[in-house]
Amino acid sequence: MKFLDQAKIYVCSGDGGDGVTAFRREKYIEFGGPDGGNGGRGGDIVFEAVPNLNTLIDFRYTQHFRARKGGNGAGSDRTGAAADAVVIQVPIGTQIMEDDRETLLADLDKAGMRITLCRGGDGGRGNAHFKTSTNRAPRRSDKGWPGEERWIWLRLKLIADVGLVGLPNAGKSTFLSVVSAARPKIADYPFTTLHPQLGVVRLSMTEDFVIADIPGLIEGAHEGTGLGTRFLGHVERCAVLLHLIDGAAGDVVEAWQTIRNELVEYGGGLADKPEIIVLNKSDAMSPQQISGRKRALEKVSGAPVMVISAVARQGVTEVLRALFEHVVEARAERAAETQQADDGA
Repeated sequence: MKFLDQAKIYVCSGDGGDGVTAFRREKYIEFGGPDGGNGGRGGDIVFEAVPNLNTLIDFRYTQHFRARKGGNGAGSDRTGAAADAVVIQVPIGTQIMEDDRETLLADLDKAGMRITLCRGGDGGRGNAHFKTSTNRAPRRSDKGWPGEERWIWLRLKLIADVGLVGLPNAGKSTFLSVVSAARPKIADYPFTTLHPQLGVVRLSMTEDFVIADIPGLIEGAHEGTGLGTRFLGHVERCAVLLHLIDGAAGDVVEAWQTIRNELVEYGGGLADKPEIIVLNKSDAMSPQQISGRKRALEKVSGAPVMVISAVARQGVTEVLRALFEHVVEARAERAAETQQADDGA
């Protein structure tokens, strides 16, 4: 299945049904009076976040969604049938944006979350509604109210606890394949990863978290160089960033500074997220190189640096434990915020 994280679609709710002008026609009832019923309500456009989707690929082939019109009223004070809502299922983490791609309409970040984006039009009133003591036989009935229509953008931001960032060929895909059951493409050339990959890391029966691997960043990515920075949106919701650096590539300080600069230029609070710096490919370095490059990174970043070899699976468990500590802390903060919101409601 192809991965698609942005899509433009058209949505239109249903018009309301028309009211009718009708009068009672019964034998032996000389003055039956008005009995025209109201029109039914048009169908809504509803978005629902569901857990079994992880791409917007379906919206590449279906871009127009229209709800049905409500039923017209009828005689004998019969109201028209209300039209069913059109429920559009999207992956968890989908944002609904205006056509300007800047105004946020909704953020469906929880399973089962629903939002009515376009409300169906109300039904028109039949002539029975306009009967008064002085107007015993009104011949007025209203048309149904029109529905709402708009073009919108859907943008998917994957729900993950940990985000993997780094230069191309830093070993991110290899790390993901080692710590989870994910099987991303691995090769010895840049930009092997062309779209985000998710993997579930299980430390024990009760300890697990989701890690997201995104395409590598290069200098100038915020200006469109390489694959750009659009995929950084998939790590905006992460609790912690795992910054992998290829220790065997040479200037590790420049590699760290390049990624940090791209995170700052992208914005979205990524530069302020907790970051665990990991020097990868220790199996391809001498002890002197490991020591020197680790010290240089710690000096420029002001943070501790961990050393691993994803291929040889050395030091990986320690990194996962450090990541899980941040994940637990973030989950506790979210639970407290949710509890506060529930108490306030």
